Amino acid sequence: MKIVTFGEGMIEIAGRIGQNGPIACGGDVLNVTVALARLGLAPAFLTALGTDAWSDDLVGLWRDEGIDVSMIARHPDRVPGLYGIRVDAQGERSFTYWRDRSAARALFDMPESAALLERAADADVLFLSGITLSLYDATARARLGQVADTVRERGGIVAFDGNYRPRGWTDAGAARAAFEDFAGHVTLALPTAGDEAMLYGDETPDVIARRWHGAGAGEVAVKLGADGALVSTGAATTRVPTVAIAPIDTSGAGDAFDAGYLAARLAGQPPMEAARLGHRLAGETIRHPGAIPPRAAVADIRP
Repeated sequence: MKIVTFGEGMIEIAGRIGQNGPIACGGDVLNVTVALARLGLAPAFLTALGTDAWSDDLVGLWRDEGIDVSMIARHPDRVPGLYGIRVDAQGERSFTYWRDRSAARALFDMPESAALLERAADADVLFLSGITLSLYDATARARLGQVADTVRERGGIVAFDGNYRPRGWTDAGAARAAFEDFAGHVTLALPTAGDEAMLYGDETPDVIARRWHGAGAGEVAVKLGADGALVSTGAATTRVPTVAIAPIDTSGAGDAFDAGYLAARLAGQPPMEAARLGHRLAGETIRHPGAIPPRAAVADIRP
């Protein structure tokens, strides 16, 4: 099975100035990609990096994780994006980004982009997010829609996490328009209730699921944080609770859920069991600092 994930992988720094903090990597789609690889799949990560030593480090690290790095374009003049993360006493995180000139943002301007998008259109599974959409202009997003349509027409899965981060958009209206334009290409929607509330107001999970079904998604899993998830196939809707865990760092929890859910569905498990695996992987992720937990911490989690 050919799985392609499309997004941005960045350098992650943590801690405070004057203190030694770890240098790692992260990014919502990258977090999903690493988790899928650790769950025994072999996803290809479609993105762009530079030709600098930091980019080389990232490619090497991702290759070691079992990710197919053959779809990573290398920009001659740009470098990876960077973000800093701080975590409060409750494990809630805040981010600062330096990514406006990252290589990933220039992917559609690179000569190899056409061939890479053609390869992506041949995928059995295509995964991307609202943050992916925020990296590009309307023309590039339309091209992404065409790729998604090709995957869908061939009987493949287009999985989409409606990650909404206000700093990535000029305003909420621009994000809503982009999400609604892309929604019709999606077969599996993985929205977060809090993000949907920022875009559409305080809505119930059932309303969120119905909106995604109305746009064309056959299956929806609405992430509810500590309240679990609502899973809907249109014909049936079920709440799947999670186990309460005191978090060390909530970074990457939703991404871990996405990976666990998708891996379980690809293994033939029903939506409720897929949500349970997503909860398990997310629960282990928030027990560790950073968006990507140590490999050993999730080694025994499998579909």
